[in-house]
Amino acid sequence: MGYVVRTFACLLLVLAMLGPAQAVSMHDGIAAYNRADFVTAARIFGPFAEGGNVRAQAHLGFMYSTGRGVPQNYIMAVYWYRRAAEQGDPSAQYMLGLLYDKGQGTPQNYIEAHKWLNLATAHAPPRMRDSSARLRDALATKMTRGELGVARLRALEWLPAPER
Repeated sequence: MGYVVRTFACLLLVLAMLGPAQAVSMHDGIAAYNRADFVTAARIFGPFAEGGNVRAQAHLGFMYSTGRGVPQNYIMAVYWYRRAAEQGDPSAQYMLGLLYDKGQGTPQNYIEAHKWLNLATAHAPPRMRDSSARLRDALATKMTRGELGVARLRALEWLPAPER
């Protein structure tokens, strides 16, 4: 029993000398992003995004679409936006809709663009809803009635799919 107590005491002493563990949080990633330390922010967001964190996924999508802290890569932007959009994040749904509309990182697809912009509008905070609706409605002018019907049906059938 004395050996176990001494071993435990030594372990506590070693841990005390190492100092407290530096747990990194999403808050740390957002703080790094806000101070324009995009490389650090991307490094922090990565594991959270892989683990299914919607905010981290949306942030990484934006960082890849703009080339902040990571090489600009629309394919990766679509990847991260889609993961967050599928979980119900309105900002990721909006940005994914824009990428489908422009054909950046994915083939241009007005039906998918409208679906995501429609969902983003439905889930947007009130202050953002009007501008999102205007963009969605402008996109609708490029579509046939049939395409618009399919897009609306896909939006109606859509359900969020949490990763965790």
